[in-house]
Amino acid sequence: MSDDASPAASARFPDAPPTAGRPGAGFRRGDAPAAADAPPAVAPSQPGTTGSAWSPFSRARMPEAAPRRGLGHPGRVAAVTGAPPAWTPAAPVRHPDFAPSGARTAADPRPPGPDPALSWSAPPAPGGSTRPHVSFARPEGVGEAGRGDGGRGRVVAAAVSMVLGLGLVVGAATGSWLAGDAAGAGERSAYTAAAGLWHSVPVDQLFPPTVTGRGAGPGGADRTWTRIAVAPDGGCADAFDPLLRQVLAPVGCSRLLRATYTDATQSYVTTVGLLFTTADPAAMRALDTRFDKEGLARRTDLLPRPYAAPGTAAAGFGDRQRASWTVSVLTDAPVVVYAVSGWADGRTVAVPQPAAEAATTGATTAPAQAGLGNEAKGLADRVERGLRTTAASPSERPS
Repeated sequence: MSDDASPAASARFPDAPPTAGRPGAGFRRGDAPAAADAPPAVAPSQPGTTGSAWSPFSRARMPEAAPRRGLGHPGRVAAVTGAPPAWTPAAPVRHPDFAPSGARTAADPRPPGPDPALSWSAPPAPGGSTRPHVSFARPEGVGEAGRGDGGRGRVVAAAVSMVLGLGLVVGAATGSWLAGDAAGAGERSAYTAAAGLWHSVPVDQLFPPTVTGRGAGPGGADRTWTRIAVAPDGGCADAFDPLLRQVLAPVGCSRLLRATYTDATQSYVTTVGLLFTTADPAAMRALDTRFDKEGLARRTDLLPRPYAAPGTAAAGFGDRQRASWTVSVLTDAPVVVYAVSGWADGRTVAVPQPAAEAATTGATTAPAQAGLGNEAKGLADRVERGLRTTAASPSERPS
């Protein structure tokens, strides 16, 4: 190849001036221009120029004062033109607002790698902007003072809760005790009032002249009983068989009231008795339990005796005429209610039958067929109901 400039060279570097030495001579491969040979920078607006030499980088990446003869070293360009060096692949990337002291330069011999200046833990540059500093506020109540206040608050809250809980428990217990005491006082008052009915209530209230028993007869038939005799009040010496008297002895005998009734046809006679005891509620409950567990109300050797009033339909009503009976021990009043029934014509009965058995459907004994079990049970139930009603309101009188 000739040393003279060729058309290809001129086309490739249209603005390149001839090098020193031979006029018109171009660069040879391996040649490097000396610093003295570097032409002055030409502004793009200078007449007769094309604006810049060809470069693989766009004009936007090149400084306006960059030399046209190649890129050269960025440091040299900056020294000549005073403008910041053009970007090259070897230039380190920096945050636009960071200017940390001791930043790595292109001449830094250390190998490329992560820049500590870009770390989150790097100290901020004096006078420059920094990365955002994130911190979490301490929750309220945490720390020495907070722990103390929270602990005291929890202790106070626990104490208040305990006091309130104890108050509720004590209040409930007190209310229950008061309610129970009031109920117990009412029961004792009714029990005490019932104990004195034998002398404070007229006989017609305890043993009405006429007693109506709706559905009290066999098969649910109605019954009506008429009082034909009232025994004088007195003791219990001759009112019960000896064995029954022993069974009733624990509750005592304050007064015994008796009356004898007959049915509407005067075929049957029934004696009803009210034994007022001297026992307290506990003793009456114990006696009731014994009757229930031992079946004393069904034993034929524990029979009450009738009251045979002379000159009445019950004149011949004695121990051998007893056909059916019932005994009921009350627990809400110191009273034992009983009734015993038989035929009005004085016929005898070999084996009496308890009213609970004689009143059952299908019973075939003579007392059951005659309805004597219904007579004793029905009349005793009506008298007992009247007693309870009177004990609840002794001042009231039936209409």
